[in-house]
Amino acid sequence: MSKYIPTAVSDMLLKVTFIRHGESVDNLRSVWAGRRDSALSNHGKAQAEALGVSLSTTKFTAIHSSPLKRALMTAQALQNAQPDPKPSLMTSLLLQEQHYGLGEGKRYDVIRDSALSLAEHFARGEYPWLQSRTERFPEGESLEDVARRAEDAVEEIVLPYVWNVVKDETEGVHIAIVSHGLFIREAIAALMRKTGHIEGVNPQDYRGLQNTGYIKVTINVDTKSGEQVAESRCTVRVTEHNCSGHLDGLVRQKGGIGSAAYDPNQKDIRDFFKGANANKIKPR
Repeated sequence: MSKYIPTAVSDMLLKVTFIRHGESVDNLRSVWAGRRDSALSNHGKAQAEALGVSLSTTKFTAIHSSPLKRALMTAQALQNAQPDPKPSLMTSLLLQEQHYGLGEGKRYDVIRDSALSLAEHFARGEYPWLQSRTERFPEGESLEDVARRAEDAVEEIVLPYVWNVVKDETEGVHIAIVSHGLFIREAIAALMRKTGHIEGVNPQDYRGLQNTGYIKVTINVDTKSGEQVAESRCTVRVTEHNCSGHLDGLVRQKGGIGSAAYDPNQKDIRDFFKGANANKIKPR
């Protein structure tokens, strides 16, 4: 795909920050989460709020998010911490995590028996780790399926910003994409492929993203007046990987409270220990 750009522009820059969601309840259960709509844990909500504070001086043009609760709640915390006027927040089904089909909610810490076929494991209700990019759980996606979806996401969400940056000669465009660890790996690799970086693109290079960890990417576009701007005219660089300094010093609340699902209506236990309810307690 190419876009015709009538104005003289050289070396325009777009920034994209890919953010993994905060800790979800399913993250603590050792199960295939995928499309299960697991909410953030209390600790995950604290992570999301810390993320928002750490990026509050980074002005985002827009925030795009997976609609799954764990990602959307993280994106909302990011948006809430942004200065006014706040960036728009949009969701897209393309940004969801890999779909694990019938394996969702099943434990992933199953040892794969080399004497059994994958289908035999499924028949026993077991869903061990998949060993190739083409394997999938029944009714689910393979990694190759996710890669194709990631390419659609890049085409529909990221590249329009590239063309707008060049067309309008705008500076300071920076978008956030809040999604899921596995999908983010595939999305960055897809972005590089879409912009002509065919060799050496390996999603595994971007694995190990912590909850609310993020990866910063710059897209540099070099074009001249009257020429067509194609993806191959872009230079994509990962400038920071697995940024998670905002988590330093963040301690899980004791007693299992941090692991419970976040409920905005629940009383913050920290208020209790600060004496918030002291005026309600009468001595006998």
